[in-house]
Amino acid sequence: MNYSSTEDLGEVVQRGSGIKRNAAISVLDARGLPVSIELTVQYKLEPTTAPQTIATWGMSWEDKIINPVVRDVTRSVIGKFNAEELPQKRNEIAVNIEEGIRKAIDAQPGQPVELLTVQLREIVLPAKIKEQIERVQVAKQEVERTRYEVERANQEALKRAAEAEGQAKAREINAQGQANAIKIEAEAEAYANKKISESISTPLLNLRQIEVQGKFNEALRENKDAKIFLTPGGSVPNIWVDTKDSQKAVSIAK
Repeated sequence: MNYSSTEDLGEVVQRGSGIKRNAAISVLDARGLPVSIELTVQYKLEPTTAPQTIATWGMSWEDKIINPVVRDVTRSVIGKFNAEELPQKRNEIAVNIEEGIRKAIDAQPGQPVELLTVQLREIVLPAKIKEQIERVQVAKQEVERTRYEVERANQEALKRAAEAEGQAKAREINAQGQANAIKIEAEAEAYANKKISESISTPLLNLRQIEVQGKFNEALRENKDAKIFLTPGGSVPNIWVDTKDSQKAVSIAK
């Protein structure tokens, strides 16, 4: 038994003598809005009690046993939901309708019919409800898109912050390294100066004076007319000038 607003035989499996076609089931949701339900119900007459069933209900037994039950159960189930909930709760609704129909069929005296399957094929909503659902879906998609964009922006911001922090840390390490190098160089130079200062003594200075005086003596042997200027205390260097050549000046370093 097929309940449909537009017949689609390709979705119906033929059993027994064929298919009984009925209009889609018109029901009201929890708020009284009209909804159309399309179903396919598959069943078979119990062979052992078939003569008694036909004798009791007549040749139109399907319209008296199956059809009223399907419509009543479908109206009862759909009436518990708001129209906009129906698409999201389609599986739950399909299970409730099949369980309700099966229970009602099995409760028939003598169980004249065996229910095989109930297929919920389509839930046809009012045009306004469909438009409202579409608007909600679009809004949800926009919210999800915005949430995605915000999350991506946050990730980019965190990435840039991490890069900036890394660069700042690198500059800090580099500056610290340069400062340490300067410090080490200064400490090394100070240490060297200290050692040089510690190595200078009176005997060493006297030795340097003697060496410089020796160089002057050698110069005087070469140029006896040279003028010699000795700095006080005999410190070095001393300067001598060759009077024979007023343009020549010689400085003797230690």
